[in-house]
Amino acid sequence: MKHTDPADTDDLPDIVDLVMEMGHPTPHEPRGGEEAAPSPPLPVRAKEQDRLPGHLERLAERARDYVEAASSANTRRAYASDWKHFCAWCRRQSFEPLPPDPQIVGLYITAQASAPGAGKKSVSTIERRLSSLTWNYTQRGQPLDRKDRHIATVLAGIRNKHASPPRQKEAVLRDDLIAMLETLDRGTLRGLRDRAMLLLGFAGGLRRSEIVGLDVGRDQTEDSSGWIEILEKGVLVTLRGKTGWREVEIGRGSADATCPVVALQTWLKLARIAHGPLFRRVTGQGKAVGAERLNSQEVARLVKRSALTAGVRGDLSEGERGQKFSGHSLRAGLASSAEVDERYVQKQLGHASAEMTRRYQRRRDRFRVNLTKASGL
Repeated sequence: MKHTDPADTDDLPDIVDLVMEMGHPTPHEPRGGEEAAPSPPLPVRAKEQDRLPGHLERLAERARDYVEAASSANTRRAYASDWKHFCAWCRRQSFEPLPPDPQIVGLYITAQASAPGAGKKSVSTIERRLSSLTWNYTQRGQPLDRKDRHIATVLAGIRNKHASPPRQKEAVLRDDLIAMLETLDRGTLRGLRDRAMLLLGFAGGLRRSEIVGLDVGRDQTEDSSGWIEILEKGVLVTLRGKTGWREVEIGRGSADATCPVVALQTWLKLARIAHGPLFRRVTGQGKAVGAERLNSQEVARLVKRSALTAGVRGDLSEGERGQKFSGHSLRAGLASSAEVDERYVQKQLGHASAEMTRRYQRRRDRFRVNLTKASGL
């Protein structure tokens, strides 16, 4: 183990081999006062004569764009935050973060699992931080061996001793959703927008980031995660996910009051949106629509607020109810409500396996298939 003063580890190696050969990059300066992001910095030359030709500088800039496109902004922020946390812990212990030392990493995850009080981290948080360290070390050209006994054995012990059942968010079922819609003011732009978001998110089984990431049409904004096409029988949503592009078909409802297509068309018409982000901020006391895309947190707040107002799960205390609802409740709600063959739900949610889809099915008749009776008992 190393007990030397920690070095500055915020800079990452260049990913363009040609750039590496032609100069010596200096550490990347974080933009906007942020922590150094876990993406390779562009080379900056101290002397003008050492600068790269313009076309190579442009290639390096494009390379960084591709690196950032490989993961979501939330993922990059998490990677940067976890690396910062690890480096701070190393400094307090007089360890050096680089090069990677499995024994130090093993001690780090042990400290996370055994910290007193609120400092103790869950198994999922520890696993996420370990994944972040692995990614960060790989980007620095010094891979971390997660199979080393100092890491693998310690992590297995942490899982065995501290793992607990997953705490899933409550599913919003059909009747819950209808009650939540009734809490929204149809006479305001904000109410119409929120109505369209709830119905589209539920019927499409969409993640909150997918809802707010939609554009009205294809290739309209750089930060878009997809677009919509309103057809005669419904809405076709094209989404860019972790594993590539996928299409989600959202059919028309049995009544206008609960139809996601009608809600979407009403919002677009009255908000006068024909291009760019689909769901935007409503300003000016609810009378004007801004140009900026909504943050995904707004979906979570909307679901929580409308569920509480509608009295969903009134059998629980207000504090318990507030903890149970989030944007994920819409996605789980579709999986739990749709009485169709499981493979159709799996396709709608974009799951690779039926087992993953079953994890989303809550508050439904868990005993529809009674193997006890089927066995003759």
